[in-house]
Parts: sequence; structure tokens; C-alpha cells
Amino acid sequence: MKRRRFTGLHLLAVVLVTALLCVGVGYLALRSYLGDYGASLVRAVKLVEDSFVGEYDETAAVDAALEALVDGLGDRWSYYLTEEEYAAQNQRRTNQYVGIGVTITYEREDGLLIQSVTAGGPAETAGLLAGEVITAVNGTSLAGETRYDGVTLIQGEAGTTVSLEILGIDGASRTVTVELASVDSDPVVSQMLEGNVGYVALANFYDNSARYLEEAVTNLQDQGAQALVFDMRNNGGGYLNQLTDMLDFLLPEGPVFLTRDKAGHEEVTYSDAACVDLPMVVLVNADTYSAAEFFAAELQEWGVAQIVGEPTSGKGYSQQTFALPHGGAIAISTASYFTGSGTSLIGTGLTLDREVYLTGEGDAQLEAALELLNG
Repeated sequence: MKRRRFTGLHLLAVVLVTALLCVGVGYLALRSYLGDYGASLVRAVKLVEDSFVGEYDETAAVDAALEALVDGLGDRWSYYLTEEEYAAQNQRRTNQYVGIGVTITYEREDGLLIQSVTAGGPAETAGLLAGEVITAVNGTSLAGETRYDGVTLIQGEAGTTVSLEILGIDGASRTVTVELASVDSDPVVSQMLEGNVGYVALANFYDNSARYLEEAVTNLQDQGAQALVFDMRNNGGGYLNQLTDMLDFLLPEGPVFLTRDKAGHEEVTYSDAACVDLPMVVLVNADTYSAAEFFAAELQEWGVAQIVGEPTSGKGYSQQTFALPHGGAIAISTASYFTGSGTSLIGTGLTLDREVYLTGEGDAQLEAALELLNG
């Protein structure tokens, strides 16, 4: 017999009924207040809690029910997050992670090749260098297919340590103990290309991304950049305030973004007069979404940038994430996005100045961008 206790399903019912009581609606008025569908949800939860005789995982049942509810909206941009997924998303969006501060590749068969070491991070403190190979973690060899588990083996809580076997560039092996810590993850990669063209690749629009982009552009200008390429390929977007801060930095005075909520209320964001007065190109592909799409669209609308790459999906809705009492969350579309002039991207995506696809050899899209800037 299933033991009675305060389960996840019971929690859903209690939360709904408590909310009704708080606004002065009695339980008998549940159906009229929520409607048939809302009342049916509460009724189903109560029936399972009181009458179901089989064994079941309450967490799995709640997760499945909430995921189905969001899926039923028919909106590809809305989604449900379990408690673990919600915590991981929150961590990821800080542009920080707990680790040792290295970028690795899997090209070596004998372990993880260190591609770069984060300045000031735990790995640098421990003396790890780019070009070295992590061959074992806490005694577990990373040779062969096991190397793909290496990142997971290195993970842990801040303040804990991992023992790493390191194959040095000189071929000598050594054991290094590294303390895990919170490490800033810079979403920007920048460099100066031929012809004094500054290249800035942005991975996301999460915390501090606008600051990182501004610093990169300023550094490139100090180095003599005469034009800029912004690489927004595979950028899934992020926070609206990071997008508008970038647009304010790059564009002259005027409206740069508009949002409209379900009630029809509009909010316009304006840029000040300070701007970056350089010709620009934005690279995009099929995985350029949301804020990344509008970044390109707004620069193009102001006539300061051309867009090169592949057609985009036209994501014109913003999602707001709502935490739920059991620890998970739902992210649902709550507003529509528009460029400063009021143009929506829904159903159209970006208007490309030059449509270019990658062929597997070189970077044809970047080459096309450079042709436009140097032509």
C-alpha cells in the first residue's frame, strides 16, 4: 500500500487551492474560477494522490505533467525545466562555471588536450599549460573513448580538489592537484584580421556579455581596426538587457528595440548619441536565434552593417522563466520583439545581404564578409 505523504502531485493541488483561497475564492468555486480545464487538472492530481494504487515516482509524474502542459501550447519557444535543469540553466546564464579553467579538445587519443588556460584560473595557478594533455583524473585513465567522460570527472563543488595526471609538452608526466573554483566564462573571442578588420565572435547574450563585447571592440579600435565583423553564428540569444546595452554602445541616438506584451503595452528602448562609427558585417546561420537575430537586424536597419550567412528562423517572442514551488520552472512566451522601427522577424527571419553556405573547406561566410568590407 502506498504510504501517504506530501508528494509532488499533492503539492500541485495544494498550491492551486491555496492560491484560490488567497484571492477569496472557495474550493467550491474552483471550476468557475479556473474553468473546466483548470479544474480538471486539479481533479486529476487529487485522484492520483487519493486513489492510485500502483507505485510511481512523484517527481517523474510531476515533471511529465508540466512538460506536457507546456508542450500543449504548441509554441516551439516555450519549455519546461526540471529542478536540475533549472539550476543548470541559472548557472550557465551567469557566464560562470565551477571547474579548473581550461578549454580542451578531444583530438588526442591519450587524453584531453589543453587548448587554452584561463588567466587567473585554478589551472594556471597549478601550472597547467596549453598544449599539455590531461591523461587521468583521480586515477581514472582518459585514454581512448574514456576521454569523452573527462569533463564530467573533473566537475565538482567549488573548493574541492581533483588529482590530474599531466603529460607535459616535453613528454614528461607529472601529477597535479587542482582546486575547483568558480571561473568566469568569457563569451567573446576577438582578433585582428588582415586589412585592419576586427573580428568579434559572441557565444551568448547572458550576464556580462555586453561588457565583454564592448571591451573587445574598444581593444580592436585601439589596435587600429577600420571595420568590424560580428560572428553571431550558433548564438542562441539570452537576456534583453545585454542586447540593448550592445546596441546602445554601437548605434547612434534613436529607438533600437521595441517589446509588446499580451495586453498590448509597448516599451521602446533608445540609444544615446555615442556610437562606433565603423562599417560592419554580421555573420549568421540557421542556429542564430532571438537576441542574436535582432542584433543583426538592428545594425542592418540603421545602415551600419550588412548580414552574411544562412536564413534564420525568425524568433520574435521573448520567454519569461517562472520558478515553480517544487523547484522546477516553466519558460513561456510573454512578449513580442520588434526592431526600433517596429519590424517583426516572425515568419521571415533576417534579410540577408549575401546568402552564403559553408562547404566544409575554409570559412566561406567570413571570406564573403571580408570581401564586402574590403571591396
